[in-house]
Amino acid sequence: MPSYLEELTVRLAIGAAELPEAVRLRHADFLKGLQRPDGGFAGREGGSDLYYTSFALRSLSILGQLHGLVAERTAAFLRSRLATREPIMDLLSLVYGAAVLDASAGIDVYSDASPTWKDDIAGTLEELRRDDGGYAKSKEGGAGSTYYSFLILTCLELIEKPLPCPERLVDFVLSHRCEGGGFREIRVAKRASTNPTAAAIGALRTLDALDNETRDGTIDFLAEMQTDEGGLRANTRIPIADLLSTFTGLLTLTDLGAKERIDTSAALRYANRMERDDGGFLGGAWDEAVDVEYTFYGLGCLSLLG
Repeated sequence: MPSYLEELTVRLAIGAAELPEAVRLRHADFLKGLQRPDGGFAGREGGSDLYYTSFALRSLSILGQLHGLVAERTAAFLRSRLATREPIMDLLSLVYGAAVLDASAGIDVYSDASPTWKDDIAGTLEELRRDDGGYAKSKEGGAGSTYYSFLILTCLELIEKPLPCPERLVDFVLSHRCEGGGFREIRVAKRASTNPTAAAIGALRTLDALDNETRDGTIDFLAEMQTDEGGLRANTRIPIADLLSTFTGLLTLTDLGAKERIDTSAALRYANRMERDDGGFLGGAWDEAVDVEYTFYGLGCLSLLG
């Protein structure tokens, strides 16, 4: 069985293949132009960063452009970070990037790594397990995070390590479900949000623990997140849409077989408005610059919406 990330990458690649060639090449050239001399990719400022490198790799992969020198240079960058102690998000991004390179370019980032490297990753991640059954975002965190729990579950899939006590994670995720539908990010949050909801559904689907009541409540919640702009917003207290929430909400509705619950034509128009003529996507109408992360979300929206 393919992992969640592998299956998603294939789905988005199939959708992206239907986009006009000029659109695909424009965004591929934009992404390639952001590669740094060390092979990594950066955000809007600073040097190469594992987090943004992962998004660049995923974007190039769904565009069918992750091969050759670009892939080889990025692999060298990832290998240079294998022996360093990375923050948890960077460690997860490294694993995601390595998986995409392997699937798209046949490059094994771990070829010269310690034979215990994957065991070491699994051990490091388990240190983030909390008494509530979820995983915290850092060693200092005292409670589980819906989003980080999903990321760690996905990471364990990619390194082919079992999730200890999966029933505890199921209980944790379900405990974050809100009365009006949707899921909260942390226990003390007052309301559900689009992105934690997408993470929660991703985790429950991976763990084969999604029931009809949760499915229906999630669909109702996400359908309410679409704004007059056409995109989806992060939560009910935020009046404007953003490309991240639009992608994660749209993906979740698609996974639940309910994409028709939103106006998909309006969502596509919103995604197209975020696209820049010289490549890349803005994060929302409020944004002034493009970056590799939002470019992935934008391409994801176009792939899902056709």
